Amino acid sequence: MNVSEMLSMQARRLPNHEAIVSNGERISYSEWDKVVNQLASSLRSHGIEEGDKVILHMPNTKEFLFTYYAVQRLGALVVPINAKLIAAEITYILAHSEAKALITHDMTFSQVEHLDRQHILCIKTGEPVRNWLSLEALIRRGSDEEIECNLNEDDEASLLYTSGTTGDPKGVLFTHRNLLTVATMMAIEMKMDQESRILHMMPLSHSAPLHLFLLAGTYVGATHVLAPMFSPELLLNLVSGERTTHFFGAPIAYLATGKDPQIATTDLSSMKYWVYGGAPLGSEHVSFVKKQFQTDRLLCVYGLTEAGPNGTLLLPDEHDEKAGSIGKRAALNCQVDIKGADGEKLPLGEVGELVIRGEGTMKEYYKDELQTKEALRDGWLYTGDMASRDEDGFIWIVDRKKDMIISGGVNIFPKEIESALLTHPLIEDAAVIGIPHPDWGETVKAFLVVSKPLSEKECRTFLADKLASYKIPKQYEFVKELPRNVTGKILKNQLRETAKSKGVKR
Repeated sequence: MNVSEMLSMQARRLPNHEAIVSNGERISYSEWDKVVNQLASSLRSHGIEEGDKVILHMPNTKEFLFTYYAVQRLGALVVPINAKLIAAEITYILAHSEAKALITHDMTFSQVEHLDRQHILCIKTGEPVRNWLSLEALIRRGSDEEIECNLNEDDEASLLYTSGTTGDPKGVLFTHRNLLTVATMMAIEMKMDQESRILHMMPLSHSAPLHLFLLAGTYVGATHVLAPMFSPELLLNLVSGERTTHFFGAPIAYLATGKDPQIATTDLSSMKYWVYGGAPLGSEHVSFVKKQFQTDRLLCVYGLTEAGPNGTLLLPDEHDEKAGSIGKRAALNCQVDIKGADGEKLPLGEVGELVIRGEGTMKEYYKDELQTKEALRDGWLYTGDMASRDEDGFIWIVDRKKDMIISGGVNIFPKEIESALLTHPLIEDAAVIGIPHPDWGETVKAFLVVSKPLSEKECRTFLADKLASYKIPKQYEFVKELPRNVTGKILKNQLRETAKSKGVKR
C-alpha cells in the first residue's frame, strides 16, 4: 500500500461519505478523489513525474488536501512548507530540495510572488498572474480517469524540513512505510473511525498534524474539518458547530481558548480526545484546561519530525499525577529508551538521551550523510532530548542535548533554569544559553522579557533558593522579545550570536 491508495480506497469504500469541510463547503470522498485525479493528470502534462519534488506552500484549505494527494498519486514527493516562512527560508528549501514545482495559495502568494523561480513550475489558487498557472484551471482541464500509483512501501513519499533552530533546516526524507506506520498508530491509539470528525487548525505542513491526523483520518475514512488559521473563537465555534471528535494543538492553543469567555457556554461534548504536543503542560495548566474544557480526555503526544512523529503518550488518566511528563510507554509501532553517552541503558533517575526505534522513523536526512549517521545508530533514532525516568517509569524531558551547558566540567540544563525564572511574576519570557568562558569553558547567560524593570541582582536573589549556585546565570540581558521560528521555538543560535558579539564578562 502507499499513501495515494489511502484516498482511492476510501473513494471506493465510502464514496458519498463527507471527507472535507472547508470554509462551509462539503466534499465527499469520491469528489475528493476525482479532483485529485484531475490535478494529477494536469501536473503530469506539465512534466511532473515520479520522484520529482513539489513544494506545497498553503494554509489548511481544501486545496492543500487536493494537492497533497495529487502529488502522491504521481509518485512524486510532497514538500510541505509552513505558510508563514519568509522569502529567504523558502529560497533555501527550493534550492536544497531541487524542487520542480511550487504550489501556493492566494492567501500566501505575496510571500513567494517575487522569488527567483527559474525553471520551476509555478501554480497558485485563483486567477493566473504572469507566469503563475491557476490551480483551479489545472483541475478543470485535467482528466478524471483514475491514475494508479504503483509505488511500494519502501519508496520515497515526502520531504519535510525541520524548523532550523540551530542552523539551516534539514530535509527529513520519509518512505510510504514510514507514513503508513505512524498513521496506523494514531488511528488505533486515538480510536479513529469513519464517524470521527477531525479538526485541523495547526499547520498541516508540520509532521504531527499532517501524518498523525490528516493521514490517520484518511486511512479510516474520517471527516476533516479545516481552518486556515487558529483563534479561540473559531476553535469553539467549529467544535460545537461541526461536532468534531479529535483536535491536536500546541499548549498555547488550549491556554488561550481556556481564557475565552465563550467557552463557558459552548457545547464541547462531542470531543473524544483533546491532544496536545510540542511541549508539556504543567500541573497547574492541566488543571486549568481540564476545568475550562470540562474534559477528562486530555492526551499528550511526544515525538519529533524525524520519528514520523512517533514516540510516547501521556494518557488522560495519568495527567493528575504526572502532568509535565511525556508518559511511560511508547505508542504503537514504537520503542523508546534512555541511553548514556556510550549507548548503555541507564537506570531510573539518571539523565541520558532519549532514543526511539520503529518503522515510522525517517529514511535519512536529505543530502546529509554525516547528520544521518549521527542521528540513526544501531537501529535507534537519537532524539537529542535529554531525559530520565522516575520511580514509576514515567519519562521527563530535561533539556535538548545541544542546549546543555558544560561549565567547569558540570552539566547544566537551561530548561530547568528557564522554568525557575518563569515563576517570577515580572518575567514574561526567558531563554538560557551557555557562552564561552576562558576559565570555566562555558558560563550561563539569561535573556529575559520583563513586564517591569528588574536588576541582575534581583534575578540572582530570586533564584538563590530555587537552584544550586552553579546553575544561576552569571549574565543577564533584558530584551523586548525572544527570537522564535514559525513554530514558536526559541532560536538559540541567534541568541548565541548576539552574546558572542558582546563578549564575556568575568
